[in-house]
Amino acid sequence: MRIKRDKYLNMLIDAKWNGLIKIVTGIRRCGKSYLLGELFYEHLINSGICSDHIIKIALDDEENKDLRDASALSLAINKQTSNKEVKYYLIIDEIQKCIGFEDVLNGILYKKHIDIYVTGSNSKFLSKDVITEFRGRGLEINLLPLSFSEILPLYDNPSKALANYLLYGGMPIMLTFNDDQGKRNYLSNLFKTVYLSDIIERYNIEHADALERIIDLLSSSIGSLTNPNKITNTLSSKGQKGIDYKTVKNYLDYITDAYLFEKVDRYDVKGKKYFETISKYYATDLGLRNARLNFRQYEENHLMENAIYLELLNRGFSVDVGIVEIREVVEGKRVSKQLEIDFIANKSDKRYYIQSAYQMPTEEKRNQEIRPFRAVDDSFKKILIVRNDFAPIFNDENGILHIGLLDFLSDPNSLNRS
Repeated sequence: MRIKRDKYLNMLIDAKWNGLIKIVTGIRRCGKSYLLGELFYEHLINSGICSDHIIKIALDDEENKDLRDASALSLAINKQTSNKEVKYYLIIDEIQKCIGFEDVLNGILYKKHIDIYVTGSNSKFLSKDVITEFRGRGLEINLLPLSFSEILPLYDNPSKALANYLLYGGMPIMLTFNDDQGKRNYLSNLFKTVYLSDIIERYNIEHADALERIIDLLSSSIGSLTNPNKITNTLSSKGQKGIDYKTVKNYLDYITDAYLFEKVDRYDVKGKKYFETISKYYATDLGLRNARLNFRQYEENHLMENAIYLELLNRGFSVDVGIVEIREVVEGKRVSKQLEIDFIANKSDKRYYIQSAYQMPTEEKRNQEIRPFRAVDDSFKKILIVRNDFAPIFNDENGILHIGLLDFLSDPNSLNRS
């Protein structure tokens, strides 16, 4: 099975020889090595590049464990790229496994005959090391698991494709299993043997059971408001020992740094400011989230919301949770009330307000969903997404676009439908 990832491949192609380190980040097993080591490599070969001029080093391969030392890695690269009359493409997989990789990459940056491409599975690798050490000379390409539109061609029935996506997500190797049990076993084992062990080993976690409980809490409440203090109180009420606010905050950082979950901030639309005290968390992959809960907590309304969030990320938007404050009269008194907009999607000069509504069986429910839109006093587009594979696409009397989840996810231009 071969799945094209043209969006990301084209980003790499466009960035060739731009003087920057191309950094492909993302959760482990989402296809970073495949993107660079196979798709991009194939592009280079088809472009006439000699295979001897493409240097590939996989630092997560035990055969290359000696190269996890900065001096050894630098020596090996210098040896393989010694001819300065030749242009080399250097591809290093899981660069963060090399202690002192910053010095290695900084040294290579000054060699104009080497174009550098690396992968990393920890966001601190980018935010702390690349931005600080390379001073704007690193270009991040954040690779997500397969989107719905990428797996859709594998199915004859779009509705079945969507149901499977909400249940099993988009981890590439998962799609090689033909039976449900194989998919479930793979995702469950991946969570235990790769992600958990990585975090525990990397950060020398003392309370591994607490880490797992936090992951369970995030998994069971995707899209719900929470913060370290709330999680600390929940763990304490369940008898968790030795856990305080600082530890929980650190563990949350580790979980998001490993790309297991994404933290989404709340934004005051009218006040134009962020709320720093409470946030939402969404799973990077729906299948991993469901596997963590042993596929027992299948709440399609929350999975739908999570799928919309991932699709917005896939389309290159920065995403916030919106808050709109209104004033109304209750029992003769004027009171303030906060209405929530599920997502505010921003990219350049574009903005979209989006509500996820699993069902709208009554006019009352519809009015409830669009009420926050009416409180927004700007002209940016407002969209209501429903979980109905056969839902009509239309703009209502308020100019709000109504669209089904299937159409939204499968059409890359769905935000601009009219």
